[in-house]
Amino acid sequence: MKILQTGFNGLLIIEPRVFRDERGYFFESWNQEAFSEVGLNFPFVQDNQSGSVKDVIRGLHFQVPPFEQGKLVRVVTGSVLDVAVDLRKAEPTFGMHFRMLLDAASGKMLYIPPGFAHGFRTLEDGTVFAYKCTKPYHANSDRVIRWNDPSLAIDWGIADPLVSEKDRQGPLFSMFENPF
Repeated sequence: MKILQTGFNGLLIIEPRVFRDERGYFFESWNQEAFSEVGLNFPFVQDNQSGSVKDVIRGLHFQVPPFEQGKLVRVVTGSVLDVAVDLRKAEPTFGMHFRMLLDAASGKMLYIPPGFAHGFRTLEDGTVFAYKCTKPYHANSDRVIRWNDPSLAIDWGIADPLVSEKDRQGPLFSMFENPF
């Protein structure tokens, strides 16, 4: 397994060892001992999975303290443009975003620490997205920032995606109450 820094404190790209042959492939998407050996000691308590058609945007979601979540995200089938926005006021990357392609073929994962808003755009029909969370879902702590906030300048590569009403009506980055 390879761990790559992103330039954002704690936001890590994880490249697992993928074993391929004529039958297909195999890799460990989570092995507590192996992750601990490289310093990734996260107490995952909940797994989530979503399936989406092409050009869906989900996000930008996060939970506020004391229910803030770290997430280990990956794509099971298909591909996504994955985006994390740093909400941590004390970090030099506050208000900046990181984006990358995640797909089933590469097996790459992204660890998003607490204090980030997260979202993704599906690039293929039938995309299945899975993630592990360090804290369980807590409805009263659930928040969203509008996916197309001009101040964040995220290039999603699409003008008219399929977006939920919740995500469409989320506050702008400058308007949300930031507890981080």
